[in-house]
Amino acid sequence: MRQGGRILALVMREVSSAIVPGKTNLLELDRLAGRLIEEAGATPSFLNYKGFPNNICISVNEVVVHGIPSDRILQEGDIVGLDFGVYYKGYHTDSAWTFPVGTISEEAQRLLNVTRESLMQGIAKARVGAKVGDIAYTVQSYCEKNGYGVVRDLVGHGIGKSLHEEPSVPNFGRKGTGELLRAGTTMCIEPMINQGTYKVDTLSDGWTIVTADGKLSAHFEHTVAVTPSGPEILTREDD
Repeated sequence: MRQGGRILALVMREVSSAIVPGKTNLLELDRLAGRLIEEAGATPSFLNYKGFPNNICISVNEVVVHGIPSDRILQEGDIVGLDFGVYYKGYHTDSAWTFPVGTISEEAQRLLNVTRESLMQGIAKARVGAKVGDIAYTVQSYCEKNGYGVVRDLVGHGIGKSLHEEPSVPNFGRKGTGELLRAGTTMCIEPMINQGTYKVDTLSDGWTIVTADGKLSAHFEHTVAVTPSGPEILTREDD
């Protein structure tokens, strides 16, 4: 999973570097991600998963998650979430990051900063003997303190030989509740945080999930291993 996570991180860097305001369309990013994953000897985890038609999910502005890549061209001021998994030597890893497209508003940048920080604070709680609720409470309290809505309809998850495993890892909850974390647990912590209401809607394609009020949403995710020495982020470039 470390090896697969490193592949994912490198692909994420390359795909995000290809974003050019007013020029890049979502299908180009999807094709690039698929090609890079396969060149690394891995397989896109999302392609055909429960019928999903593309290599990666790309979510723009008010799209929370599961955006289907199209010929839409990214514009200056957009924010875009890239979310994808890598299947490598029998194991999955999964990660998401929300990127600014060119220069974005201060309000949009603040949403990205808070969501990213909530992820890191949640990861810090992923220790042997802690509970899933400790992660959930940390993410929720930090984001709500900053005035944002924490999505309830979607949660993080365990991961390994299957893309989605137990335990469920919500971004909301109470300290000291939920599953006990043991050494060797691998899971995806993924705050999905809205500028306004926490409520979401699903579009007619059956995949795309958007904020109910049309305001912005940000999504940050890492695959994390619980180890005796603390949490280890598997989906980053360094060891």
